[in-house]
Amino acid sequence: MKILIATDKPFAKVAVDGIREEIETAGYELVLLEKYTEKAQLLDAVKDVNGIIIRSDVIDAEVFEAAKKLKIVVRAGAGYDNVDLNAATAHRVCVMNTPGQNANAVAELALGLMVYAVRNFYNGTSGTELTGKKLGIHAYGNVGRNVARIAKGFGMEIRAYDAFCPKEVIEKDGVKAVDSVEELYKTCDMVSLHIPATPETKNSINYALLKDMPKGAVLVNTARKEVIDEDELIRLMDERGDFKYVSDIMPAAHAKFEERFAGRYFSTPKKMGAQTAEANVNAGIAAAKQIVGYLKDGIDRFRVN
Repeated sequence: MKILIATDKPFAKVAVDGIREEIETAGYELVLLEKYTEKAQLLDAVKDVNGIIIRSDVIDAEVFEAAKKLKIVVRAGAGYDNVDLNAATAHRVCVMNTPGQNANAVAELALGLMVYAVRNFYNGTSGTELTGKKLGIHAYGNVGRNVARIAKGFGMEIRAYDAFCPKEVIEKDGVKAVDSVEELYKTCDMVSLHIPATPETKNSINYALLKDMPKGAVLVNTARKEVIDEDELIRLMDERGDFKYVSDIMPAAHAKFEERFAGRYFSTPKKMGAQTAEANVNAGIAAAKQIVGYLKDGIDRFRVN
């Protein structure tokens, strides 16, 4: 069996070493494709592999067609919208993610962005504090729960909405479960987004939802770019000079945000939620273990297709 790590943004060496140990201990061969610049390189590399570990790399129908021996793809991270699940299923390939492995890293970044926003991006002027503020967590999965855990240390009042998570699960963590997404946004000083990009959620964060947030509101997005209706967010921020938007996903309209909302908008140059040494290692090794478990014993606990 041959396993490929295909990463245009490579894992840290310590992560690759850990992945290699898992794969080779299982008796498999590990091959690397790092910092590739053309899709043709990826198509060539997948021709004879049985498993692939990726990060943000796009695995589409063309890749599945080229990978005749492929049995499994594991995305080292929670999101998997970079993998064509229908094409994977059509080619009888199992797709998994590694939920929870990056959760603390993303949560810490979300809180860091909140501090940065309320302290006016460290521009020397007087800001506000997180203590006593109402924080809304939109989606109470692994990342959302870690955000709640850390936010408690800041003394924030925490609320959450998740259409698929029972209220009792949320409230046993000392978090108030609200009845609707509209209530979350109306009652919270800041909202931290943790929803996936699905047909239902794309462009769902819109003017109607954001317009009733309290004065001085902050929207934090460490989820996905696609969930924001950028035109409507721009409209809102044009109308409300008190509203701030901070994210680790650069909007398509980044230049417009930067020009029109100086001092109220910030985005990192590229996705940074999982960019820590610890998350890098955790997700990579988890992906390797899941590939071995699937190929040897058919374990597909984190299958997403």
